[in-house]
Amino acid sequence: MTLAALSLAACAGGPEKDTRNPTTPTGVTASAGSASTVHVMWSAATDDRAVTAYEVYQQGRKVKDLPATTLMTDIVNLTPATAYTFTVRARDAAGNRSEPSAPVPATTLAATAQDRTPPTTPGTLRATPDGRHAATLTWTPARDDTKVTAYDIYQADARVHTVPGTATTARITGLRPGTVYSFTVRARDAAENSSPDSDPADCTTARAPGAPASTAPTNLAARATKGEITLTWTPPRTGAPVKEHQLFLNESFATTIVWGADPPPGPATYTFTVPPTPGTRYSVKLRARLPDGTWGDFSTQRTVVVR
Repeated sequence: MTLAALSLAACAGGPEKDTRNPTTPTGVTASAGSASTVHVMWSAATDDRAVTAYEVYQQGRKVKDLPATTLMTDIVNLTPATAYTFTVRARDAAGNRSEPSAPVPATTLAATAQDRTPPTTPGTLRATPDGRHAATLTWTPARDDTKVTAYDIYQADARVHTVPGTATTARITGLRPGTVYSFTVRARDAAENSSPDSDPADCTTARAPGAPASTAPTNLAARATKGEITLTWTPPRTGAPVKEHQLFLNESFATTIVWGADPPPGPATYTFTVPPTPGTRYSVKLRARLPDGTWGDFSTQRTVVVR
């Protein structure tokens, strides 16, 4: 066999080269949040193997390179009262890029005098499941001494969506079936002042056919006082007393809460100490030990601020 034949034989057994481009991102929106920022969002693209990144372009120039798990970003340091256009492209591991999305326009807000007053808290937040993979949120408007320019939606203390300041509803997608979620909303003005969090609203997405019932603790509430956080919740119904819960603090395991005898009837309560530094945020969630010895589903996550 000649050297050329050997080379061809070696290539024939190698992996097939990826030359297919991802699909073009759809649902691209751009909304000005202040005099210097625009919030860009889009729906996920697909690829025959996997989308690995998204590229965001401003006036045809790439300004952001983001991982495939990210479907929104803020473009900052823009000029006040200026019109911009944005497009998004998907990229795969082989470097193949999709066609640019349709361009979307956004005009930054006019610069205003120094504003240090945040908007009021959005009111009466409600969350309604919308099938297995989405939820619809509604709330009453916040007020501001100038103007509310955006509402930011948070899930587990992470921002997952932004809508214009004229909106009082949002649809959150990409959720998991049969999962309990907790949402809060903050209002924001043109000077980037944000309101306090709204009261949380919980919802549980519809379960997949044949899936078991949720084993998550419910009605979790958290209250912070100086140097302490007090939790109350309802243990899941498992057919037997629930004597142990795991407490997670800021996404990390903190302790196991154990009742030596039968647990108290009705809601459970637990208090633990934290450093009394004002303004410190803590996220908390729980899960129960089930009768078969395994750990159940996580509760909703609550965020508290030390005052």
